Parts: sequence; structure tokens; C-alpha cells
Amino acid sequence: MTLKLVLPKGRINTKVLKLLSDCGIELIGDERNYRPKVYGFDLEVKLLKSQNIPSLVEMGQHDIGFAGLDWIKERRCNVEVLKNLGYDPVKIVTCIPEDWDWEEMKKRKLIVASEYKNVSTDYLNNLGVEYQLLRSYGATEVFPPEDADMIIDNTSTGTTIRANRLKIVDTVMESSTQFIANSQVLKDPGKRQLVEDLLTLMQAVINGRERVLLEMNCTNDQINAIVELLPSMRYPTVSRLYQDKGFAVKAAVKKSEIRDLIPRLLEAGATDILETPIRKAL
Repeated sequence: MTLKLVLPKGRINTKVLKLLSDCGIELIGDERNYRPKVYGFDLEVKLLKSQNIPSLVEMGQHDIGFAGLDWIKERRCNVEVLKNLGYDPVKIVTCIPEDWDWEEMKKRKLIVASEYKNVSTDYLNNLGVEYQLLRSYGATEVFPPEDADMIIDNTSTGTTIRANRLKIVDTVMESSTQFIANSQVLKDPGKRQLVEDLLTLMQAVINGRERVLLEMNCTNDQINAIVELLPSMRYPTVSRLYQDKGFAVKAAVKKSEIRDLIPRLLEAGATDILETPIRKAL
């Protein structure tokens, strides 16, 4: 049984491919190949623009895929979100010329430019303003002030917005890369198992990226103090050293805790400390 996977071309593709590679799934093909060969998992892969992926997964043209939450909402797609990967986070924001007054603007009819027709319509209706929506096809930030009063667009840093003398006055939504599935596919026991196996592999890689394996030695008198300091996924692993000359201790520790933890372990008497990357953790 083969799963049909659709991958995004462009910006979010790099991190998704790295995640799959770390899962042991390799895609072979050059950048112009929209149907790469796959090794390491039973997948049939096609590359498409992120905007098209949610609709095609909903229709059942593909079983699973990766897409931004913004395009899932924009296409109003009924798909199963299996995992928020958090890759390439962006905000969908409302922007106006930097020297205009937002509160005054809301009192009159506005011309709004955006690539996001449905997201913008929902937002503007909830805002309760009169508006005319212009559908843009890229370079939305160049519309104000001559051709639009405001824009609704995505941004990660705000640099392009500021460069065009605009300011952010509201956040419509936040978006990042999602792992999604067709809802009917999950009702097929065989395909559901494959999806769950792939999700397990991805979660193992994500867990491994967040942690390192910390190993150290200590004397018999120091073991309790060392163990009490160590956070771990469950409990640290403790074993006797040769000739009962102390203990070897190891634990999977979050990377964010290492900087503060190592000096405390040294103070408690830990020696021979080793830090090792973890490829997968469950």
C-alpha cells in the first residue's frame, strides 16, 4: 500500500525535506523534478505550490501533505491537521500607510488589497467596516496609498512592510507549516497505519532535536545529588562503574537546560561529562 504525499515547492520545502531525511526518507530528483523518487518509506510524492495543497488533499487527490495554516483557512478546506510543525511562522497582518490614523480610517469605506480573499472577507466582516476588496497576485505591499487604503498580507519580520512605509495595525491570524491528511484516508485501516507510522517517525525526530544525551560519572557519595539535578524523559539511567568505583549516569536533557545544568552538575561532583546529539527520541 502506498501513500500519496504532496509537498510544497518554495520557501517551506527546505525544512520539510530535512525532516523527512532525518526520518530516513530520501527524495531523489533535481529542483525541476515535480515527481521525485522516494526511498525509505512507501510514498508517491508530488511537488506543488503550497496554495494548492489543502484543496487537493481535501478532494482526495493526495492522501497527506504539508501546507501553511493560512492557505488551509483561505481555501476553507476540511482536512485533518495531524501536526503543527511550527516551520516558517508568519503573521497575516493589517497594514496601512505609516502616517495614517487607523481609528479614523475605520469610519469610512476602505479599499483593501490582499491575496487572501476569504481570510480578508472574514476579518473585515468581523471588524464591521465598509470595504471593497481587491485581489492581489503578489507584491501586495505596493498598493497603498495610491491604489488601496490598506493591505492584508503575510509577514515574518515586517521588513518589507516598513520598507514600503506601511505600519501594522492588527494581526488577523498566525500561520506555520501543518502536516495534514484527507479525512477519508484516515478511515482506511491500512493507510491510517502508514500515516501513524510516518507521524511517529516525525515526532521521534522532533523530540530528538529538542534534547541531547548527557552522560557523566560520579562517586558513590554524590549519586543522589546528581540524580536530583537531572531532568529526563522519565528517570536517569544509572549503572555501576568498574570495581564499584562510583556510578555512570545518563539522561536525555532538553537543550535549553544544558547551559545552566552543567555548572550545577560540576559543582555537585559530576566528572567526565559528555554531551551527545539525539537523532530520534520517543
